[in-house]
Amino acid sequence: MPTYIVSAATGRLSADAKQRIAKEITRIHNQATGAQSFFAQVIFNEVPQGNHFVGGSPLRSEQIFVHGHIRAGRSAERKRELLEGIVDAISKTTEVAKRYVWAYISELPPAQMIEYGHVLPEPGSEHTWLSSLSAEDRDYMQSI
Repeated sequence: MPTYIVSAATGRLSADAKQRIAKEITRIHNQATGAQSFFAQVIFNEVPQGNHFVGGSPLRSEQIFVHGHIRAGRSAERKRELLEGIVDAISKTTEVAKRYVWAYISELPPAQMIEYGHVLPEPGSEHTWLSSLSAEDRDYMQSI
């Protein structure tokens, strides 16, 4: 965790843009939360024309949507930093005006999440959690 799902019209984002967005979202999440980068994943969804509506009408702009699922326990200030950083990075990477980049964050309790085969730690406890894992699991995560 976190998982960020980026949705845009089919063909809107090049492979290079996707790579840069994924790196930026990972960097921003790490910077805002202190969580190791191996927690961050970014998934891209391409939306075929005619499958996205706003206000009941087909989407007519170059909108890019980001829905982030993060562990609960972050301050409002940290969440705002995440959202603003993500919108800024996507706007710069894609040269799309910020008005067309919409971002959301949903929180999940860490006790209700398993990644790498382990229930996730509370925010701020990542280092202790990581050191409690087997060397094999820890080495795998840190290799990412």
